[in-house]
Amino acid sequence: MKQQNSIPTSKVARATQFLKTGAKIGGNYLKYNVKKIMDPSMTRDELHQDNATDVYESLSELKGSALKVAQMLSMDRSVLPRQYVDKFQMSQYSAPPLSGPLVVKTFRGYFGKAPHELYDSFDINAINAASIGQVHEAQKDGKRLAVKIQYPGVAESISSDLKMVKPLAVTLFGLNEKDVERYTEEVETKLLEETDYELELRRSVEISEACSHIEGLIFPKYYPQLSSKRILTMDWLEGLHLKDFLQTNPTQEARDRIGQLLWDFYDHQVHQLRQVHADPHPGNFLMRADGTMGVIDFGCVKVIPDYFYDNYFTLINPDTVDDDALIEKIFYNLEFLVKEDGPREKALFTDLFKQMIRLLGQPFASEEFDFGDHSYFDTVYAFADELAKVEEIRNSKVARGSKDGLYINRTYFGLYSMLNELGARVRTNRPEWLRSKKQEVQIS
Repeated sequence: MKQQNSIPTSKVARATQFLKTGAKIGGNYLKYNVKKIMDPSMTRDELHQDNATDVYESLSELKGSALKVAQMLSMDRSVLPRQYVDKFQMSQYSAPPLSGPLVVKTFRGYFGKAPHELYDSFDINAINAASIGQVHEAQKDGKRLAVKIQYPGVAESISSDLKMVKPLAVTLFGLNEKDVERYTEEVETKLLEETDYELELRRSVEISEACSHIEGLIFPKYYPQLSSKRILTMDWLEGLHLKDFLQTNPTQEARDRIGQLLWDFYDHQVHQLRQVHADPHPGNFLMRADGTMGVIDFGCVKVIPDYFYDNYFTLINPDTVDDDALIEKIFYNLEFLVKEDGPREKALFTDLFKQMIRLLGQPFASEEFDFGDHSYFDTVYAFADELAKVEEIRNSKVARGSKDGLYINRTYFGLYSMLNELGARVRTNRPEWLRSKKQEVQIS
């Protein structure tokens, strides 16, 4: 894998990289338009492929928040053309790693020592490289360790990077500008937390201990004395990422067991802890043939406010969607509807969001759900495609939905996507009050 010897860290250098990318994209559009004149039947697939390659290569060199946004967008297959999704998924665990000299320089900057002075052995070549940092293998006192190193300049460039990536997301991906603004505000807050490895260490220990009763989940031990604000050391966990795991042709029983672990892990965090591992992409889970699974990377944790929890999950109860007065109240509370809406907009958005709730809440409406049912996901993606074509949504002057929903929605979308790839059948364990009872529900 190609290594990087340096990362642009100044605002000028990073802005220059964005400008170069913009120029490449402009060239791709020019090339496409010329070919389109010669062949009117030509599709935009080649254009999407060229743009996806150029954008990914540019963001990979920058690392940090821009690449993280690409990673998050790749989890939402309803937002981007397939070419972008396929390319951006590489940022989950196979971005170009830092070179050895830069790794040593980074270590000296945070510890005052080279890696070999801290560990009995240290592999200078990264095992995995993602958007915020990369992982190396080390040994100390007979223990095999994983050492996560944050890329230089990531934390300091978050705010400026997101300002530069915003117009790219609006123009290239056709996203709503107001939604992107709301999205990037919440993303910036979470990314600042995610670059604080001391915070990650505390949360990793806290959530791991709180979920240790779920049999089959494996969590690493963390080592504060070998960790800092930008370097994190933990036990090495065995296992395969989802794509590699599926290539071993695991049994349906193993798929179902891992799927159940994923469901129960998130169910306990959301409903009992009210904080959740909000980065459910395949790079954060290590799966094994015996149906057990390792969980890593608690850098992105979303704390769920009580008001949001009460309103959001009341929508999941199948009884709620038939209660027009309650639905309207919740829609205003969660900002699906806003006071500026006229009668026509109110009726339109109420109907659309009801459809969305019925569709996305289907797994919660039955005791067992087959996430391997591709027809269900085809329906979800088809609905998302139709939603993207609604002019009132694309041209809305306000962002729809509470900002607290951004990471919760993404968490469930990531969870659903992994369960779908696993082809898992799971028991949809959930609190009793989320089951249909046709009883009165109070919302404060």
